[in-house]
Amino acid sequence: MSIFELIGFGAKGWGALLLLATLITLCVTAVALAIGAVFGAIVASAKLSGNVVFATLGNAYTTVFRGVPELLIIYLIYFGGSSAVTAIGKAMGYEGFLGLPSFIAGALAVGIISGAYQAEVYRGAYLAIHKGELEAAEAIGMHHGMRLRRIIMPQVLRFAIPGIGNVWQLSLKDSALISVTGLAELMRTSQVAAGSTRQYFLFFIVGGCLYLILTSLSDRVFTRAERRANRSMPSAAMGQA
Repeated sequence: MSIFELIGFGAKGWGALLLLATLITLCVTAVALAIGAVFGAIVASAKLSGNVVFATLGNAYTTVFRGVPELLIIYLIYFGGSSAVTAIGKAMGYEGFLGLPSFIAGALAVGIISGAYQAEVYRGAYLAIHKGELEAAEAIGMHHGMRLRRIIMPQVLRFAIPGIGNVWQLSLKDSALISVTGLAELMRTSQVAAGSTRQYFLFFIVGGCLYLILTSLSDRVFTRAERRANRSMPSAAMGQA
């Protein structure tokens, strides 16, 4: 078979499966980023709270999940989660092994890792807010909820966009490690296609190109989002001048 037939959409081509795997990779990364946003916001709040216990726990989270290899965390979540699900099943009278779905385990593992990086992004974004704005809001009688909704959250999101873009790219690449759980994402599908056809160089190059396409498109999306968030800010206008 020719190269074009192998990567095409014919009966023996792998094109459709590779595109499906690319979509799965995007879905895993998007879910992981959302999970990481929740963990990151909680941990950033803990580190900024001024409470010694909360700050220590937040620092421990970011230190552990930024310091431990990503693959080890995926193994721990996948096999540890499967053991937990099996134990729950036995407690409910079900005999046999219950595995944690690969998608859920992978998204959760990458999301927890992502949360450690997002926590630092949100913390830095909060510290970038001009203290005078918060003091002025407090002086005119804004309660905490209103300050959070009208000043803190918009500013944090604006400052955090570049960092979140970097975390997205990191999570996109980390999703390749989920192939060890058997999920048919882009890396796993490239491996299967290469093994089935003995065209290792071809399919790993194709897989790499698809990852580059995803990262390039993602970079454009986040760059546009950053420009849109900054277009009404005086500092952005001065920088462009």
